[in-house]
Amino acid sequence: MKNLWNDAEAETVVKAYAAKGVGRDLALRVYTTRLLGGEPRLVLHGGGNTSVKTKVTDFIGDEWDVLCVKGSGWDMAVIEPQGLPAVKLGTLLKARKLDSLSDEDMVALQRANLIDPSSPNPSVETLLHAFLPHKFVDHTHSTAILAIVDQGGDSEALSKKVFGDKMGFVPYIKPGFDLAKVAADVYDADPSVEGLILDKHGIFTFGDDARQAYDRMIHYVTVAEDYVARNGSNPLKPASLPAKLAKPEEVASMLRGAVAVAKGEGRFDRMVSDFRTSDTILEFVNSAAIADYAAAGVSTPDLSIRIKTGPMALPAPDAADLAGYKAEIGKRVAAYIAEYTRYFEENDALDDVKRTMLDPMPRLSLVPGLGMFGHGRTLKDARIASDVGEMWIEAVKGAASVGTFRPLAKSDLFPLEYWSLEQAKLASNKPKPLTGQIVLVTGGAGAIGAATAKAFAREGAHVVVVDLDAAKAAEAAKAAGNNSIGIGADITNPAEVRAAFDQAVKAFGGIDIVVSNAGAAWEGMIADIDDALLRKSFELNFFSHQSVAQNAVRIMREQGTGGVLLFNASKQAVNPGAKFGAYGLPKAATLFLSRQYALEYGPIGIRSNAVNADRIRSGLLTDAMIASRSTARGLSEKDYMSGNLLGQEVTADDVAQAFLHQALAERTTADVTTVDGGNIAAALR
Repeated sequence: MKNLWNDAEAETVVKAYAAKGVGRDLALRVYTTRLLGGEPRLVLHGGGNTSVKTKVTDFIGDEWDVLCVKGSGWDMAVIEPQGLPAVKLGTLLKARKLDSLSDEDMVALQRANLIDPSSPNPSVETLLHAFLPHKFVDHTHSTAILAIVDQGGDSEALSKKVFGDKMGFVPYIKPGFDLAKVAADVYDADPSVEGLILDKHGIFTFGDDARQAYDRMIHYVTVAEDYVARNGSNPLKPASLPAKLAKPEEVASMLRGAVAVAKGEGRFDRMVSDFRTSDTILEFVNSAAIADYAAAGVSTPDLSIRIKTGPMALPAPDAADLAGYKAEIGKRVAAYIAEYTRYFEENDALDDVKRTMLDPMPRLSLVPGLGMFGHGRTLKDARIASDVGEMWIEAVKGAASVGTFRPLAKSDLFPLEYWSLEQAKLASNKPKPLTGQIVLVTGGAGAIGAATAKAFAREGAHVVVVDLDAAKAAEAAKAAGNNSIGIGADITNPAEVRAAFDQAVKAFGGIDIVVSNAGAAWEGMIADIDDALLRKSFELNFFSHQSVAQNAVRIMREQGTGGVLLFNASKQAVNPGAKFGAYGLPKAATLFLSRQYALEYGPIGIRSNAVNADRIRSGLLTDAMIASRSTARGLSEKDYMSGNLLGQEVTADDVAQAFLHQALAERTTADVTTVDGGNIAAALR
């Protein structure tokens, strides 16, 4: 592993933080913590921790010896000084004399001794950092180290063989007070060691300065990497695959539907999927032993918070039998749920602690021939699961190449996955109404489409903005936020509509809500209008809605979790205006199209609604058109735009809220919501 320490960079960091009142010790702690956190083979997404023993002055000017240690929730790759809360060291050291200390009391002790009470909770391994005498202490979950300790044989003997007497060996103990005491005892038995290897867990290194602790971490990780490279043999023997494999997008929606958590009466907590593939991933998932590796579990205990007790292994998908593969996914998910439920019930019964079982769905699925899918309630969570999966693969392959991959027993994972403090954190996490849902909006770069994308993203959805102009679609997606994406497509072209939906599935795993919004208006007396122009209007204002809805239903059927179709029908569908027949006629057909979908697909949980809006400033109702129509009626532009019962202009945001309401109204279908400020002539009756 490359050593990234750079004297000039280190001094630049020290100088920059000095200008902000941060001392040299803490500045260098931030610098090396980021070096470690930026390497995924060492730590991932909040894993690992570091510390420095230094002095700080409190609010009233008293100076204290403190331990600045990584705080809960901080990612080492981007840590700032405030992510290393200062805890009074003297009290922490006194705790070593205790015979026992519960997790709750340990956290209370640490929080009671924070210099700044608003700081985040110090790491669960704070006491271990405190009990070691060195100024700087580093801890990672290196995949190379895990290859040495995740062994079915004597991992301590292998560790001694690899590292000699330079590293102490600590048997597996759950992180917390007990581990801290045992690790300190191991160090005290031989103070010449430069670090500690924690069985089934990871590595600690330490030093009198930041560089020494960091150098030792990189050195011993490299020693492990070199040992595996010299002594390992490739354990991955390929299995046979179907002659023709299904495509990832053909599998994604089936899989996403299978891992959705049913909440009863047609309600689901849906997952977002992140698909990954590479030569390394494919070599691993194509292995004949993939099911055994998956069943063995996670490579280090902290991964249980990310991918539960381990991945789910699926068979290779045969393109010739997609229906059969969908059924097989269902069986594998059911088996995973049953095994996870058994794991929970057996371990939960061992004490009287009240726990609530987490959802039993896998967070990582391995698919031979294709790659792997990370699953999460948000795209961020799904990507984290995939990131973890890539490092899990590296650790498993390394361990199997020099022995037998045997990580921590699942019964030992339970106290971590169901740690009381983690349970409290999860209980306080309230998802937004559309968390886990994927929304596709056509005409998404226009006024109504862009407002709708923002409204849905604010409520937790990931949005796919589709527009004829790809650049504008991307801009609208960026403005919507929440990892939304933009796709360019001509929705009057069925092939491009299909491709847009397939891209959405590749990006997120499926589709739950579609806002079929794109449209355009052409003026002219109906008897005089050019036939080609009328057909053009029908292509955009009716047939494109049908094409969009067909593709949505195609995916929603595969998911099996229902869905929502929302159509922009327009006031013209029920209250035609003079010279707008070319627009109103296909819109009227679209209104009835929405009801046909409600009628025919309600039995499989797909709802279909429409919005009847009028006089919205947009690409359809441009400033020029507003000027023309208001002049024709002898009104000011303001009076024209607010010419309704409420006397108020209706905006694109108002229409967006109507679509959002229809999406959230779980027992509403075949509805038409009027958004026009009040126009009796356009009211349905």
